[in-house]
Amino acid sequence: MKKLFETLSNIWKIEELRQRILLTLGLVLIYRVGTYITLPGIDPSALATVTSQGKGGILGLVNLFAGGAFSRASVFALGIMPYISASIAVQLLTIVVPYFQKLQKEGESGRRLINQYTRLLTVAVTLFQGMGYVVYLTSVDGEAILISPTLFSISTVVVLTTGTLFVMWMGEKITDKGLGNGISIIIMVGILARLPESLFQELTSRLQSGGLIVFVLEIAFLLVVIAGCIILVQGTRRIPVQYAKRNIVQGGKMMQSGGVRQYLPLKINAAGVMPIIFAQAIMFLPATIAQFLPGMDQNNGFLIAFNDIRSLPYNLTYFILIVAFTYFYTALIINPQQIADDMKRNNGFIPGIKPGKNTAAFIDTVISRITLPGSVFLGFVAVMPAIVMLFGVQQSFALFYGGSSLIIMVGVILDTLQSVETHLLNRHYDGLTSSGRIKGRQGYAMASM
Repeated sequence: MKKLFETLSNIWKIEELRQRILLTLGLVLIYRVGTYITLPGIDPSALATVTSQGKGGILGLVNLFAGGAFSRASVFALGIMPYISASIAVQLLTIVVPYFQKLQKEGESGRRLINQYTRLLTVAVTLFQGMGYVVYLTSVDGEAILISPTLFSISTVVVLTTGTLFVMWMGEKITDKGLGNGISIIIMVGILARLPESLFQELTSRLQSGGLIVFVLEIAFLLVVIAGCIILVQGTRRIPVQYAKRNIVQGGKMMQSGGVRQYLPLKINAAGVMPIIFAQAIMFLPATIAQFLPGMDQNNGFLIAFNDIRSLPYNLTYFILIVAFTYFYTALIINPQQIADDMKRNNGFIPGIKPGKNTAAFIDTVISRITLPGSVFLGFVAVMPAIVMLFGVQQSFALFYGGSSLIIMVGVILDTLQSVETHLLNRHYDGLTSSGRIKGRQGYAMASM
């Protein structure tokens, strides 16, 4: 306990870190307040129907990502998901469209232009989803709307678009001047906000049915799943790297450097939480279509299957998308050729492997092999909520057994801890653990040596 208080004191002593933490907490607080501000033209006292309608099926998952703002008809009802959808589309364009491929290779200027295209596409996606949300609100509880349908539709779409852009801006500010990845933190905060209510509902349900022991077993199994997710996020494959000895002149004396063996850590799940976020954004499309067709979702077998997170088609498609996006995003963020060139430039080599193309091919092979089990396990965790619901766990609580919610929470928390630890170690303070570092958090630091 004393060690914990000393670490917290050291964190507060670092001015830059303190300012980043306060900025992050301030923007998160603004976001949470915004999720309780009802859209103009809606009677807040008449939202009971909307709240009950928005907690089941795929809409319950949408509501989870929005931190409850979806069911409360808040100005942040669409949350950050339109931005995620736009990011997916733009990243796909960087693969198939030569113009975007050229922008990606132009460095910082190209990335700024790509970000600008992503923001513009976010506006278009939000306008589309905002119109669908208006249709949804009108269909489930038209009596709660206090103004004319035309005026309500226009004002709601404008407010929802503005709200999403504001959330996107807050996420970017957290990334630039705060702590961790802002978009992921906003999603995680929305998810965690639903945990106490879901936990209480599950406990109440088990007490009414006399299953307190079952509830204890559920909590124990949840801890096991969380431990498995931590292993997935932190798991690495260490490749030995040997650095040749070099003669250097220091202080008028000839000295030798190098000649030591280090390791290149390659993550089993290098893509982090992004495959789940991307796949979930794709899986939200049927729900968006169903909002425009209020009556068809009751008769269309496709929409019924893909609006039910317990259905086999939904979970099978979700699993396949996660595996595919894991390979896709890993290929985007890891360049074996660049890693091999950096090693060669620093007189490093993998024992038994020739420098250059052979090293790049070896690293690419290793990444492909370790990504397969990582992506399969990630997909298995993603469909875990549907599995536990078969054993009577309520959907609101089952969503925390896996899926996007659990992976996002574990990944974001560990990434945030890594950021805090980096600030501590750079200023010669002890890290967050007794060893001075969090196992597996070194990422690809070695790759840039």
